[in-house]
Amino acid sequence: MERDVYGEALYDFHILGDLKDTLLLHSSYGDIEEMPIEVFYRDAEDFPELEHIALALCDGHVLDVGAGVGSHALYLQDKGFQVDALEISESACSIMKQRGVRHIIQHDFFTLQEGNYDTLLFLMNGIGLAGTIVGLRELLRHSKKLLSDKGQLLFDSSDISYLYDEYRIPKPEHYLGEIRFQYEYKGILGKPFHWLYIDQQELIKIAHEEDWVVQILFEDDNDQYLVRMEPRKQ
Repeated sequence: MERDVYGEALYDFHILGDLKDTLLLHSSYGDIEEMPIEVFYRDAEDFPELEHIALALCDGHVLDVGAGVGSHALYLQDKGFQVDALEISESACSIMKQRGVRHIIQHDFFTLQEGNYDTLLFLMNGIGLAGTIVGLRELLRHSKKLLSDKGQLLFDSSDISYLYDEYRIPKPEHYLGEIRFQYEYKGILGKPFHWLYIDQQELIKIAHEEDWVVQILFEDDNDQYLVRMEPRKQ
């Protein structure tokens, strides 16, 4: 069985309040970055403006997709929202429980069958779990099954085409925002996974083809932008 090295690092930080070893992130564009684990443990005063706007737009019954250790779920819970925290990592789910998240679903988003959510929330580029452009189309189709009649999607993403210029690496055959990542912790490599960053133009094109109404609500100084989407009423 593959080791959940991301979950192990989260757990060590939860127990120790710090990491003796660094969580590393290997990427297909050739970089190895140190992953600052405390970013997953932020509280409201450390949320960037983009996340505050997204959280303020949450409505009704919320599904926090890729909830991590529950920072956003806890914030919404404290505001009186009915929020389900969806997370695939067993360690992360265990930490959420210890941190006081009330409704935790340990599951893969794509195989989640039931839901009547008013808001699907994918923060910290959570939409990236789509992995590829094809996966994004699948995610949008699957989201429709989980949404209520007045349901919405809220997520952020960014245009990362600048990386190819910065690192002077050849552009791939596939869409530029389709990246392959792999975590490393204590010398152990986790399972590689695909992650998607999508630029606004491509997103709007795909959303329209899949019958969604798109609003770009906010852009920050780092090319990150916040999106609200809802299925087009037939």
